[in-house]
Amino acid sequence: MPEQKPQPRFAKTSAHLQPGQDIMVRKQASNFPEVGMTLSSYKHSAFDNNAPSRAPAKQIAPVYATKPVEKNKRRKPFTLKRVAIVFALLVLLVGGWLGYKFVYNANKIFGGNILSVLSTTKLKGESSGRVNILLAGNSADDFGHDGAQLTDSIMVLSIDTKNHKAFLMSVPRDLYVNIGEDGHAKINAAYVYGEQDNFSQSGYPDGGMGQLQQVVEQNFGITIHYYALVNYAAFKEAVDAVGGIDYNVASSDPRGLYDPSIDWTTKGPLVKLTNGTHTLSGQQALDLARARGDAYGSYGFPGSDFDRTEHQRQMLFSLKNKVVSAGTLSNPAKLSSLSDAIGKNVSTNLKINEVRRLYDLTKGIGASAIQSVSLNKTDDNKNLLMNYQTSNGQSALVPAAGVDNFDDIQAYLQRLMSSDPVVQEHATIIVLNATQTSGVASTERTLLEDKKFNVESIGNALTPQATTSIIDMSKGAKSSTRNALTKIYGNHFTTTNPYSATYDADFIILVGTDRVAAPATTN
Repeated sequence: MPEQKPQPRFAKTSAHLQPGQDIMVRKQASNFPEVGMTLSSYKHSAFDNNAPSRAPAKQIAPVYATKPVEKNKRRKPFTLKRVAIVFALLVLLVGGWLGYKFVYNANKIFGGNILSVLSTTKLKGESSGRVNILLAGNSADDFGHDGAQLTDSIMVLSIDTKNHKAFLMSVPRDLYVNIGEDGHAKINAAYVYGEQDNFSQSGYPDGGMGQLQQVVEQNFGITIHYYALVNYAAFKEAVDAVGGIDYNVASSDPRGLYDPSIDWTTKGPLVKLTNGTHTLSGQQALDLARARGDAYGSYGFPGSDFDRTEHQRQMLFSLKNKVVSAGTLSNPAKLSSLSDAIGKNVSTNLKINEVRRLYDLTKGIGASAIQSVSLNKTDDNKNLLMNYQTSNGQSALVPAAGVDNFDDIQAYLQRLMSSDPVVQEHATIIVLNATQTSGVASTERTLLEDKKFNVESIGNALTPQATTSIIDMSKGAKSSTRNALTKIYGNHFTTTNPYSATYDADFIILVGTDRVAAPATTN
């Protein structure tokens, strides 16, 4: 009798199901991978010629009616949970890597125990309200560059810790100064001499930065509390790390800035920028920081090295704004690159807990509260420097008052560092005697100078008057000085000014007889 082929043992077909029910196909053989396949999907997979081959029907276990499933209700997938776990692991890995890099670079730059960042310590100078940091830049990373050790960029960052203000002053690299036992030379050589002579004196860092600090302190009459020596590569790499910086070219030349000196990296001109805002790459920013327009055909650099230092200060402000922007602080890749740029190219005597304190003190200082200072043109349009030719024929700069005479420069810096708003305004005052008594103007001058007012000269008024009055030629621009003068002489301001053609000052004080001391009585 012929053998009969076994029939598939389906307990029910889809036609026998009640509404809301389904048929589950159970896996019987290991070569049938699907679990929970419906009959309809099985048919369309096992018997469809276009579908991948499946196990024959005889290997399929009986099908059973499953528990009714509520309409539209689905099992929650595990995908979201898995993604969350992977993301958390990624954050930990990135955070750990960044943490390692920050710790490594922080130890490399600042030294000491990285855990000390959890505590803060008062900065040197903070108790007096003024912290001064010497910044110097060289090309020590560029071994093929002549004079790579020369600090061609020298700046002083002075922070007013009480009023949350600061100024950044450039020191011209060609300033002719006395460098201790090495005699007179340009200030950019002070670091080199200090390294060669193994400079070591009490109160100063050892080596080149100690020598440079001593020269700055002795000539400028200020105390330097900290220093940072930066290779130019740090600036370039930091700019690239944050994705470039925005820089507004506002040249007096309508064509913008052009220095045809060859940039051997790009094989093009060192600088060629039109007026207006540009996003500079690290190389472009470095080129602009080096350019002073001394090559034939240059334009847009009327001040030569003074223009160069002004561009440097402006780009540092722009870089500072980009570093603290949300786009940088929220980007691990940028933070990592920025950490590397600083770690490889910066040395300083700031300790890690002092850096933390410095951040706390300066985080509220906006760009508008940082004054850009140049000695060739002060805020009252005075030039404190003049050209000079050294004994060996080099072109240099010396104080306008003469070689080694830094009195005017020191007075200017003391004004900038003062917390007295009257001193900071530095309003010019003329005192005129409007009485018949001689010596009145001289007496008032002494009184005002004792109170830190800037009295430019004294003289006699055209006509006598009983009450002292003030002519405000600043038209309210020097409000702190105006208020201070009001406390001394009363609110007696006059708009009549017969002296405008004679005197160029912010205020003219006409001293009346009310300021003349009454004669002593005798018995």
